[in-house]
Amino acid sequence: MPTWKSRGLRGSTLEEMVNRTNEQYQELGLALIQKIPTPITPINIEKETRHITLAYFDQKSTVDYIGAVQGIPVCFDAKECAQETFALENIHEHQVFFMDSFEKQDGVAFFLIYYSSLNEFYYLPYRDLKVFWDRAQSGGRKSFRHDELKEKYIIRQSKEAGILVPYLDAMSIDLEDRE
Repeated sequence: MPTWKSRGLRGSTLEEMVNRTNEQYQELGLALIQKIPTPITPINIEKETRHITLAYFDQKSTVDYIGAVQGIPVCFDAKECAQETFALENIHEHQVFFMDSFEKQDGVAFFLIYYSSLNEFYYLPYRDLKVFWDRAQSGGRKSFRHDELKEKYIIRQSKEAGILVPYLDAMSIDLEDRE
């Protein structure tokens, strides 16, 4: 039986929280965000339970979530980090290219990062990630530290609204910064 800290379960609770947040936003009429399934081809399927026991990825997936917020195209990826340093190897080159193209089409791209050691959610705008990415590509650090992040993008929990991961508040700050 896998334990809580196993690699196979990593991020599943984060995904459930983000999925519930997206449901709440849809119920409130604020956003329509869909989870993008990772395309796979099954190799082995248990006959009795019909569970896939072996499969391979058909293609590289782009981002975890895509949709619209009040008419604004949005895409984002959710990542979990156990340390205060985030390794850029957790982000794939094809994701960066997709987000870059998405933003060129006037969409908003970002990462939701859950720092589990701090019990903190962080909204990382694509343009800020790109600074860290370009630094790594030119021979610099292959990671970024929590203390390099902008405090205004820490996602604050609001008991009043009851939203699990209220990332739209941080997105609003991001939109203001773009003007």
